[in-house]
Amino acid sequence: MTKFDEATAAIRVDETTYDVCLDTGYSIGGPLNGGYLMAVLLRAVVDASPHEHPVTTGVQFLRAARPGPAQVRLEQVKTGRTATMTRATLVQDGESFIEGLVTTATLGDAVPDWTDEPSVAMPPIEECVSLPAPKTESNMTLNAQMELVFDPPTIGWLDGRPTGRPEARAYFRLAEPQDPDPYVLALAVDALPPVVFSAGGRGWAPTVDLTWHLRALPAPGWLTLIGGGRLISDGWFDEDVEVWDSAGRLVAQSRQLARVGRG
Repeated sequence: MTKFDEATAAIRVDETTYDVCLDTGYSIGGPLNGGYLMAVLLRAVVDASPHEHPVTTGVQFLRAARPGPAQVRLEQVKTGRTATMTRATLVQDGESFIEGLVTTATLGDAVPDWTDEPSVAMPPIEECVSLPAPKTESNMTLNAQMELVFDPPTIGWLDGRPTGRPEARAYFRLAEPQDPDPYVLALAVDALPPVVFSAGGRGWAPTVDLTWHLRALPAPGWLTLIGGGRLISDGWFDEDVEVWDSAGRLVAQSRQLARVGRG
């Protein structure tokens, strides 16, 4: 079992309750990363479902969860031959932190009837760059759990040269060798810096709502993340992310609505 598998493990208590322990290693300046929290939620949902894969997940982030013991509570809304819909709630000390609705199904290895190309062409990985390492005692612990190698223009905001557009693009994989799976994809869709940074925004940008779709089971190797936004207005912004695997297949799509940070 890898560190990521351990950090997202869900232990069955009964048919509707799972114990989890939220890992301090997935912090972004204190709050835990939303993609990591979704992966924890999905471990419980899939374990309780007759189907193997979380094909669509929609979550509302009610408040920032903290490391430590928690529970995932499930309510099966509908189940059928091809799909099961489950309501899932992440609870700490009797208080709800995430509310989600997850549809599980079992994906095969079908050849697509039609597929689009990535919305933006990425440069070769050897022409991409990493973010500077955080300070030794930083509470940005998420950085150590994964590798992100960025298309250089999309991190121009680091030295005061944002592109002026909401965008972020990078190659992604876990720091500890592990083939990507649906739980890794849950982390990947929320792994990029907020796209609003490239448009000139700064500071923590909390996600309020995030929906993502598992489109195919990913091949081993690097994932390609392509993020963009359509509107920044009145303190809110949207962020869409495409995830492509090493075989050039679209394996996940997400959209989130978040608050513009202060800082």
